Amino acid sequence: MKRAPRLQSFRRIVVKVGSSLLVDTAAGAVKRGWLEALAADLAAHHQRGADILVVSSGSIALGRSVLGLPPGPLKLEDSQAAAAVGQIALARTWSEVLSAHKITAGQILVTLWDTEERRRYLNARATIERLLDMRAAPVINENDTVATSEIRYGDNDRLAARVAAMASADCLVLLSDVDGLYTAPPATDPQAQLLPVVPRVTAEIEAMAGGAASELSRGGMRTKIEAAKIATTAGVHMVIADGRVEHPIKRIEDGGRCTWFLTPSNPKTARKKWIAGSLEPKGVVHIDAGAARAIVGGASLLPAGVKALDGAFTRGDCVVIRNPDGGEVGRGLIAYDANEAAQIIGHPTRAIEALLGYPGRAAMIHRDDMALAGE
Repeated sequence: MKRAPRLQSFRRIVVKVGSSLLVDTAAGAVKRGWLEALAADLAAHHQRGADILVVSSGSIALGRSVLGLPPGPLKLEDSQAAAAVGQIALARTWSEVLSAHKITAGQILVTLWDTEERRRYLNARATIERLLDMRAAPVINENDTVATSEIRYGDNDRLAARVAAMASADCLVLLSDVDGLYTAPPATDPQAQLLPVVPRVTAEIEAMAGGAASELSRGGMRTKIEAAKIATTAGVHMVIADGRVEHPIKRIEDGGRCTWFLTPSNPKTARKKWIAGSLEPKGVVHIDAGAARAIVGGASLLPAGVKALDGAFTRGDCVVIRNPDGGEVGRGLIAYDANEAAQIIGHPTRAIEALLGYPGRAAMIHRDDMALAGE
């Protein structure tokens, strides 16, 4: 049996908080004491230097209480209205509990297409990276005010896994109203046993998943297994733990009951594998010998080193990078549309604003969005 990792070893942690943990349905308000204890747990990791991201449900649950909507399933437009009201309260609450530990919170609302369409993906990823660079904590939720039944995630477990992959996190914590994955539903089978470590998500593991566990949650163990598949494929370790206790993150650190899903990869190698082998190239970037040496040495590709372009690509598309001899140096996600890229190639970064009329990005292909041949 493989050993469970230690939370203290991770450098970038995404924590998902469900509605049933966050919202007191009887009072129609946030469970403030519980949330303050969780914030203290998060602050401990932030203070040791880790990046912290939160994926938080609760906007609809809070908004429906304020608007006096009846219990039970809501029509789509009522859910959207409730989210519009609840998101304000939710963002304010997270800001308050994190600022008590001198952590700045930044709200990000996303939809499915923000992680599936590469242009939006790059925009969201860049925003997250900049917030983390400034030691802020992004608080992320599905944008229920504009999402429709056709495009919504349907649960924040998979959303959290997508965010963890997008942010190149190395750990995803799903706080839930269960303390892990059991061999059978523990509520109906007294012989069910907790699995402390899952080395790989197999068909047998998927068969252990059940349905949704609470009225407020749109998820269940089935969506958590789906989240584990997304996360581990992206090089992210994932843990399911009981969030109903105070200081739930500390409880994991202290050896509390939970289930770890392990990945054989890491975020960097998984992302490069995706760029190198899973995306169809939409164009070619021809670079000079100096740029080829620079990117092989670990640098980003700057416009000054680009000699010519082929293809009708758009920002976020995968392109092939070729050296002066025509050999493939690597592949990457380009930061400009083809027409803009054509205006700035061969020019220094400081000239971008004058050429395009806005500052733009310094790198045509950032090193984090690049997979070199043979990597």
